[in-house]
Amino acid sequence: MTPQEIADRSAKALWENDNASQRLGITLLSVAPGEAVLTMTITDQMTNGHGNAHGGYIFSLADSAFAFACNTYNQVTVAQHCSVTYIAPGSLGDTLTATAQEVSRTGRSGIYDIAITRADGTLIATFRGHSRTLKGTLFPA
Repeated sequence: MTPQEIADRSAKALWENDNASQRLGITLLSVAPGEAVLTMTITDQMTNGHGNAHGGYIFSLADSAFAFACNTYNQVTVAQHCSVTYIAPGSLGDTLTATAQEVSRTGRSGIYDIAITRADGTLIATFRGHSRTLKGTLFPA
């Protein structure tokens, strides 16, 4: 299998069991080795007391993009540490896009940067995830 075929098959296997992303209305647009792009539209249930997108939902979108990016090698990989910086508010009805890029992958550790943007390109938040590879695969090799 090519690296892209492994990434696609890994994403399919991960998506099948990702109830959280599915129930949040997240859409997986694309994956490639070490990369993923996901979107989510902010609903009224996702707004906070200021009427903005609740940070927890923005974090969840970024975390899902992180998960799909770091699991593109058919190795079970989990988050070890994550941080988010909120830059601008999201609003009701905004479709947010999380674009994940691998920064480093050595041994069992990886670092991934995720940019969360509005449809107009405004940067909403940045997220950095540190991953750890465990035993096991997403699909039989």
